[in-house]
Amino acid sequence: MGFSFGFSVFQVIFFLMFGIFIVFFLITAVKGIRTWNKNNHSPRLTVEATVVAKRQNTNVHHHNTGDNGAMHTSTSTAYYVTFQVASGDRMELRVNGREYGMMAEGDFGELTFQGTRYLSFERRGSKTFDSSAERDRATWDPER
Repeated sequence: MGFSFGFSVFQVIFFLMFGIFIVFFLITAVKGIRTWNKNNHSPRLTVEATVVAKRQNTNVHHHNTGDNGAMHTSTSTAYYVTFQVASGDRMELRVNGREYGMMAEGDFGELTFQGTRYLSFERRGSKTFDSSAERDRATWDPER
């Protein structure tokens, strides 16, 4: 005969998994609140910048819609633009789909941001790149 503490193995595993889920949820929430707070306390900056790269991240979600086994699929897309400032530093900021569609690699102008939060980009002009190496060397200066 073994010891019995009133808990089955299933109950222990269930509570352990539930606890791990809650911890991950809390960690994610705290990180999000920290980033939001840090952005709110960062200065709002406007700098000359060039769009050097664009990318999008599309996620597909499959959902079971009921007892009949029907599946529903939805997608979500996040848009990112990499800007390069006069010092040569680069930053990738998340933008909305409309802003993403209005920008092209080589566009230069005034970027306004706060921490890691994109606020706006006022386009002043555009430069086409002959090669990826030239794009990598590009700065906000359209004469370069």
